[in-house]
Amino acid sequence: MRNLRPAGFTLVELLVVIAIIGVLVGLLLPAVQAAREAANRMSCSNNIKQIGIANANFEGTYKQYPESFKLVGPLPADGWCAQAQWLPFMEQVQLESTIDYSLPYSGQTYSQGGVAQQISGFRVPGFICPSEARDEQRVDGTTLHYPINYGVNVGVWFVWDPAAKKVGDGAFVPGKRLKPASITDGLSNTICVAEVKAYSPYFRDGANPNSDDVAAPVNPAAVLGYGGSFKTDSGHTEWVDGRVHQTGFTACFPPNTEVLYTSGGIEYDVDFTSSREGKSTTAKTYAAVTSRSYHSGGVNVGLLDGSVRFVGETVARDVWWAYATRAGGEVATLP
Repeated sequence: MRNLRPAGFTLVELLVVIAIIGVLVGLLLPAVQAAREAANRMSCSNNIKQIGIANANFEGTYKQYPESFKLVGPLPADGWCAQAQWLPFMEQVQLESTIDYSLPYSGQTYSQGGVAQQISGFRVPGFICPSEARDEQRVDGTTLHYPINYGVNVGVWFVWDPAAKKVGDGAFVPGKRLKPASITDGLSNTICVAEVKAYSPYFRDGANPNSDDVAAPVNPAAVLGYGGSFKTDSGHTEWVDGRVHQTGFTACFPPNTEVLYTSGGIEYDVDFTSSREGKSTTAKTYAAVTSRSYHSGGVNVGLLDGSVRFVGETVARDVWWAYATRAGGEVATLP
């Protein structure tokens, strides 16, 4: 007899098919995410490689490395970052040619499509990790800023004493260009740049500590005890600014160390600077600005010899310190 039932799926059959598809998606999604993250990490590593080449070419041209904080006039004053000085060696000659380093970045513009744009708001592709969760401009009143994910190595803890003209132990220092001869630990044993997260919260300008030879804090609770003015999300958001909390990092704590602080019921993973560079003629700058990334297990790091390493967050603190100092005389090897 002729089957008069309409052709098609029954409800049970449709539900079974949907369930199978759901299982397959559940199985494939982690693999897709892992593949995407692997690609992002490789792209991030390539960004650091290009920065390393730019730094080497800068040194080849000027026989020195750039300042971490290039002063604009006498103190108190703002300062340009090392990254801005690398621009001509990163296919950003036109952008860098519009910069007047004798003036603050605020108010300086470049022309894009015949329209004047703020330099501070320009997105430099090579300065952004593809895994950055907030790849977006920051609006500060009428000033636009763009974040950065690669901070220069300004040392372990002490950064600058403006009165005594004393600088920290990193590869890049405020107000002074170092030569390769200053890197007595060796270029292959000294960090050039490491990853940092944009929009990082931090404490600043508590002017504590402000004495000589203050030992680095042994744990996050110790650094939180110094206090200061709390900013919720403006660290590493100004790629033009040479201050450590914007374009640098310190090795006070190993990569991805959590420095947890709760405010208004919200828990933040914070950084710290006792006094922002250039804001005072006498206050010393100590900083715990931790290298962090969105990559699981560690951070990408570029050494001064141009090589790139992925450093696990379990790296021993003394090893991490050794690679952040330019002339510490330590014997250490990154795992």
